[in-house]
Amino acid sequence: MSGRILIIAVVLAIAIGGGVATYMLFRDRAAANPGSTAGSRSSGDTEPPRPSASAPRSEPATGPPRTPRKPTGARVAEAPAPVGTALELGTLRIEADVPNAQVFLDRQFIGNAPVTAEKVKPGTHTLNVSAEGFEGIVQTIDVEPGPRDVAVRFKEVRLNSTLAVIHKHRMGSCKGQLVATPQGIRYDTDDKDDRFSAGLGDLEQFAVDYLDKNLKIKVRKGKQYNFTDPDGNADRLFVFQRDVDKRQRLAKGEAASQ
Repeated sequence: MSGRILIIAVVLAIAIGGGVATYMLFRDRAAANPGSTAGSRSSGDTEPPRPSASAPRSEPATGPPRTPRKPTGARVAEAPAPVGTALELGTLRIEADVPNAQVFLDRQFIGNAPVTAEKVKPGTHTLNVSAEGFEGIVQTIDVEPGPRDVAVRFKEVRLNSTLAVIHKHRMGSCKGQLVATPQGIRYDTDDKDDRFSAGLGDLEQFAVDYLDKNLKIKVRKGKQYNFTDPDGNADRLFVFQRDVDKRQRLAKGEAASQ
C-alpha cells in the first residue's frame, strides 16, 4: 500500500514539474515576441501588410489633368482629305468664236469647242486652243471648285509688241522705240519732230525690205519713216511687221495664216 502511494506521488511530482517548465518556456517566448502571443488573435485574423518605405505612394490629384505633349520633332499623321467629291472639283465650259476649234487641257485633247471639261482639280492649268487659219491661243487659267466659262476669241485683235529702232534722217538719225497695240502704232523718241501716233488703219505703207534691213512706215497725211534695228538685225524688223500685219487683217475680219 505504501509503495503504490509512493508511485502516485512521484507521477504527480513529474507532472507538476513539466507544467511549470512549459509555463516558464512560453512566458520567455512571449516576452521576446509580444505580437506572437497565442490567443491574442484568432487563426483567421491576419494583419494587412504594411507598405514598404521604398515603395512609391500614390496621392490623389490636386489640379486639372495635364494634356499629353506631342513628341518634339515628330510628324503627326493627318487624315488625308477626301478627293474626288463634286464640291472640290471644277467644271470648265470652253467656247470659241471659230467653229470646231480644237481644245487641249494640260496637253490632253478634250474635244472641239464648245466643250465641257468636268472633274478638273483646282489649281493652275494650261489651256491650248487651235483653229485652222488662225494663230493658236495659249492661256494659263486658275481653276476653283465649281463651274466656270472660258471664252476664246481668235478674231479679237491682240497686239502688244515693242521694237527698239533707229530712224534714219536725210541728215543724221535718232533712236527710239516702236510700240504696237490694238489701238495703233506709235514712235517714242526724244526727237519731238519725229514722234508720231497712228491707228492701224491709218498706215498707208508698212513693209520690210529684208535685204536693205529697213522697215518703211508711211502714215496717211504724214511723212514716211525708215527704221533699222540698232544691231542690224532684219529678223526683229520682220517679226514686228508680221505681228502688226496679222492684227490688221484680223481687224478686217480676215483669217490670219499660221
